[in-house]
Amino acid sequence: MSSAQDPFYIVKEEIQDSIDKLQTTFHKWEQMALDTVDHAQLTKELLAGCESIQWQVVELEKTISVAARDPSWYGLTEVELEKRRRWTSTARTQVSNVKNAVVAGKEMNGMGNFNANATRRELMRLPDSNQTDRSDQYIARNNDDFISSESDRQLLLIKQQDEELDELSASVERIGGVGLTIHEELLSQEKILDELGNEMDSTSNRLDFVQKKVAMVMKKASVKGQLMMIFLLIALFIILFVLVFVT
Repeated sequence: MSSAQDPFYIVKEEIQDSIDKLQTTFHKWEQMALDTVDHAQLTKELLAGCESIQWQVVELEKTISVAARDPSWYGLTEVELEKRRRWTSTARTQVSNVKNAVVAGKEMNGMGNFNANATRRELMRLPDSNQTDRSDQYIARNNDDFISSESDRQLLLIKQQDEELDELSASVERIGGVGLTIHEELLSQEKILDELGNEMDSTSNRLDFVQKKVAMVMKKASVKGQLMMIFLLIALFIILFVLVFVT
């Protein structure tokens, strides 16, 4: 994946732009008089900006921790991971320095200390080691908790997917069995229909033959012969009726 497509570099660029704007605003804040309304307003903006950027950096560090569990899956190397860690550490330090300087300047403004500029420059040069250590411990703890919860969530998702795949496989097997049964039944019905069609054709041919024979006999016989045949058939019907229903 190229840098232009990598989500890390997209977020990194956005955070870097925010840091650059933050530092520009901070330099403007340094040049302002301490006891003005604009200075107080700019102080609030700087502190809010620091909080926002720090949160974004922490979230970015979480993604690095997740990727570090299996770098090959994300197409990363240890060198690339270390490079990303160094950048987030530098960004966090820059934002912390600005925040520390603004907080110190705010406190000094309340005490009437007019030597705030020199102190702010000192704070910008040297980061607060105690705060940095606490921040590192907080981030490490959050990273461990995030990795643990993410691992549990992934295992649960994998288990659920396995169960769903088993159910899907069983459903496919059942549907396949039903389809095979329907196919066999259709073949059997087709065979029966073919046999029935053949019998109907044979019966139709025999009926045509009998009708032709009867027509020939009736044509050859006289009127008297036809009457005698009718009476004979009636008598035969009466005899059969008596034999069937009387005896």
